[in-house]
Amino acid sequence: MSPEDSQTGRLLADVGGTNARFAWQAREGAPLSDLQVLPVADFPTLQAAMHAYLDGLGRLRPELAAIAIANPVTGDRIRMTNHHWAFSQAAVKAEFGLAHLRLLNDFTALALALPDLPAGELRQVGGGAGQPGKAKALLGAGTGLGVSGLLPDGAGGWLPLEGEGGHVTLPAVSARERLVMDGLTRRYGRASAERVCSGQGLVDTFTLLCEADSVALSGLGSAAAVTEAALQARQPQALEALNMLCAMLGSVAGNLALTLGARGGVYIGGGIVPRLGSWFDTSPFHERFLSKGRFHDYLKDVPVWVITSARSPALLGAARSLVGLHRAASQP
Repeated sequence: MSPEDSQTGRLLADVGGTNARFAWQAREGAPLSDLQVLPVADFPTLQAAMHAYLDGLGRLRPELAAIAIANPVTGDRIRMTNHHWAFSQAAVKAEFGLAHLRLLNDFTALALALPDLPAGELRQVGGGAGQPGKAKALLGAGTGLGVSGLLPDGAGGWLPLEGEGGHVTLPAVSARERLVMDGLTRRYGRASAERVCSGQGLVDTFTLLCEADSVALSGLGSAAAVTEAALQARQPQALEALNMLCAMLGSVAGNLALTLGARGGVYIGGGIVPRLGSWFDTSPFHERFLSKGRFHDYLKDVPVWVITSARSPALLGAARSLVGLHRAASQP
C-alpha cells in the first residue's frame, strides 16, 4: 500500500440483518477491493466486525468510512430493526480515528449506485425503455423490505431518497391476502408490506395459509425452505405464499412508481427476487404492478429491472456518498 493510500483509504460496508459486506477503496475513484462477507450473528457489535475485517486486511486505519445499513438513520444513536446491533455514530468515528463517517440507509446507498450499474447486471422483466433524467424507483425484499429511489436534481445529478417505505400498510386485494393480513395483524399488531415481502414474511404467510387450510407441515421454518418447497416440490401453500409475496411486491412497486413518477424505471434488488431467476417473470408481480385502474397505461411502458449483481452494489453507492469528502475532511 502506497503512502497516498494510507492517507486516503476508505472503508465501505453494507450491513443487513443477516450479513455485513465490507470492501476497501484506496482513494476516491479507485476500484473496490478486498470484498468480504461476515455474518452479523458472529459478532457482538458493528465495531467488532469492522475490527475483524480491517485486522484481516493488515491495513492502516482508513481516513473515511461509509456504512450502508438496513435501518433508519435519524440521529447519532442507531439500533437495528432486524438485528440486535446498536451503536453511536460519534463513538464509532472516534474509535477508528475517522476524519469522516457517513452512515446511510442501505437502500439509499443502493439507489446511489443505480447510475453506475452495468447493463449486464440488470435483467428487464417488463416495460419499455427508461426515460433519461426521470425519477427512478427502487425496492427489494430480503431480511426486510427496502424502498428508495433517485430524483433528478435539475443539474444533471441525482438526489437519493431516505425513507422507510417498506413499512407502509400492506396492500391486500384478495380474500386470501386479507386472511393473511388479518393473521399478521393478530400476530404483530399491524400488517406492513414488509410483513409479507421479506424472508420472515414468506415464512409467516406460508404458516398462516397452512393453518387456514388445516395443513400440518414441519421443517419449513426458513424462507429458503419455503422457496424450495414452492419451486421444486410445488407444495400448494408454499407456492401460494411465494406468489403472494411477488403480487404484494408488485402492488408496492406500482404504488412507488406512481408516487415518484418513476418514468426512469423501477429497480428490484434485495436477496429474494434475484434468486428466483426466470420464475419471477411468470409470477403475479407485473400484473399487479400494472393493476392501477386508469393508470395502467401510464405504467405499462415503465421498465422494470431485476438487479443481478453478484457482489453488493450498495458498496458502490457507499463509495459515491464519500465523493469530495477527502478535501473537506482535511481542511482545518
